Amino acid sequence: MCGLTSTMNQMIFWRAVQGFIGGGMVPTVFASAYAIFPRSKQPIVTPIIGLVATLAPTIGPTVGGYLTDLASWHWLFFINIVPGIVVTIAAATLIDFDEPNFKLFERFDWTGLIFMALFLGALEYVLEDGPRYDWFEDETVFAAAVISASSAVIFFARVLTARQPIVDLRAFADRNFAVGSMFSFVLGIGLYGLTYLYPIYLAQIRGFNALMIGQTLFISGATMFLTAPLVGRLMTKVDARWMLAFGFAVVALSNWQMTYLTKDWEFWQLFLPQLLRGFGMMFAIVPITNISLGTLAPERLKNASGLFNLTRNLGGAVGLAGLNTVLDKRIDLHLARLHDSITWARRPWWKRSPALPRACRAPTRKTWRSSNFSCSYASRPR
Repeated sequence: MCGLTSTMNQMIFWRAVQGFIGGGMVPTVFASAYAIFPRSKQPIVTPIIGLVATLAPTIGPTVGGYLTDLASWHWLFFINIVPGIVVTIAAATLIDFDEPNFKLFERFDWTGLIFMALFLGALEYVLEDGPRYDWFEDETVFAAAVISASSAVIFFARVLTARQPIVDLRAFADRNFAVGSMFSFVLGIGLYGLTYLYPIYLAQIRGFNALMIGQTLFISGATMFLTAPLVGRLMTKVDARWMLAFGFAVVALSNWQMTYLTKDWEFWQLFLPQLLRGFGMMFAIVPITNISLGTLAPERLKNASGLFNLTRNLGGAVGLAGLNTVLDKRIDLHLARLHDSITWARRPWWKRSPALPRACRAPTRKTWRSSNFSCSYASRPR
């Protein structure tokens, strides 16, 4: 249905349906893996699950670039139909270790669910659109923040008092899970943040098309894929805390190298930072998962895996909001500097002005659009 949409409202609706259904998949996979496989198999299973959970957002730009260039954006959605059917049939026929308990609906905390949705949904809106509309200066963003805060108060009160709460926060009483979830939050910032920044740079600064962007960003995904077996083998021999520290250090080194970025960087300049990022991410993902979920009792895994996945996604949302805020502020700063520099007293501007439309050079018509530096009363030269 997403591929068949013709308006943005339709796309938003069907993407919301996708999010509602898909939101339970990753936590279920983590809980199932720790419930089914014995502890001796965890070093093998955990890297595979961590790879699957994080490889998709990493290689997504690559696959999406090829599909968009070879076919159209509609195939970004149509390509999932056949694998989805195969997985559905396989799950229905092969998975029999757990049976649904429909009696749980009799004591289901619908109030907690509603206020949790309002809390997280409004928070997501604030984090996504806050940077674009100058945060609380916008009435809609401010209203969403009020809804999120008030819903959070009711949600947490409900969680702490309900007989069967929608979310059991007692999992955070386990020190390993609490610390691992904190690291998962930080991991979400790095995982989704740079996956967001790379395509923006390549498209807006370098002028790459979707296929070229996908080819350039393939390095991180390939590195994670090749590093997974190594990480799985090391998990049985090296302390998870040292592996986690090493992974974050390598990711930090990758980010530090990107501080030298210029408008002329291409594939090979981005090769090493992406290589290090994929290598470090894989060393961080697996230990975080083991630290968070590896010591919990089986009956607490289902609830805890959902909270663990939520912390990573929240980290990504907060990270993207912070990155967008910095981008907006820096763009405004540089635009202001350019506006101050473009005056009739500057010789470079005086030499360049004959190439611009006459209306742009008129002293009484020097109003510029900050988005593309075009004149208000003339055509819009790039």
